[in-house]
Amino acid sequence: MVNVMARPGADQIWQWLDELPDPEIPAISLTDLGVIRDVAWVGETLTVTVTPTYSGCPATSIINMEIEATLRHHGIENLELKRQLSPAWTTDWISDEGRRKLREYGIAPPQPAGGPDRCPRCGGTDLERISQFGSTPCKAQWRCRECLEPFDYFKCI
Repeated sequence: MVNVMARPGADQIWQWLDELPDPEIPAISLTDLGVIRDVAWVGETLTVTVTPTYSGCPATSIINMEIEATLRHHGIENLELKRQLSPAWTTDWISDEGRRKLREYGIAPPQPAGGPDRCPRCGGTDLERISQFGSTPCKAQWRCRECLEPFDYFKCI
């Protein structure tokens, strides 16, 4: 008698993928970041659509390897990772939960005004930009004049 594993549904696959941290900001998952756009079975192959934060993102290959390793660990044998560049990723795709996780981690989430509205450390609102460039290309360096602590701000894209 052959033991055939039931094909997991999309909800189960999303749960597995929700456990994958972003390699540059481990406090936020790839699903909260919004780079995993879709999961769908096409015949016997699971297709996962991924949109990188930007075309030159150095973490893209690591993200793809982690997605593949996780799904293979859960028994997915036929897998296709589809890179989708259009529409381009935007910070609007970061979930509310992801924005909360960024703030708790000490990174100010993106704001429509183009700069942070408050310090993720103390909540202060007297802020200054130190540098347009932070620890990664998608972040800028800011400082709170109230607690005097520097912090990263996730730029709007």
